[in-house]
Amino acid sequence: MNAEDSFAEFYRSTRHRVVTVLYALGGDLAEAQDATQEAYVRAWQRWSKISTYDDPEAWVRTVGHRRLVNRWRKIRNGISAYRRHGVGAASGPPSENTVALVAALRQLPTEQREAIVLHHLVDLSVADIAVQTGAPTGTVKARLTRGRKALAALLDTSFPEEVTHA
Repeated sequence: MNAEDSFAEFYRSTRHRVVTVLYALGGDLAEAQDATQEAYVRAWQRWSKISTYDDPEAWVRTVGHRRLVNRWRKIRNGISAYRRHGVGAASGPPSENTVALVAALRQLPTEQREAIVLHHLVDLSVADIAVQTGAPTGTVKARLTRGRKALAALLDTSFPEEVTHA
């Protein structure tokens, strides 16, 4: 029997028991299924060695159980951090202006949207945008100009003169 068939048979004959054991240990079926799946993936990756063990199923159960324990540790550490630091300051919903701007930006062609965001939100120069996007500086300037005009129309506003010239 080749390695693939050998592993497939091993998986079919043991998976139910492994999930059952991990479910009993952890108390969460979804976590048990995830841990089992990860353990079998690791077993498959090392099947040439694990298949020679006296009890490969025990190896899979151990790996699955360790995954559950690591998950519990992460949860416990998260709770400890929460107790130490508390909840971060809540941020309010976005303003109407922010919602309108994002909606308008979504309507722009990708290249224009990218140029406007990089220039006005990231504060990159036209030359830096050209380097980052691989477009000539003249093309970046054209995208900024066209994008600003389209945004002004979409937002029913106009930009000051100094903003319209990149």
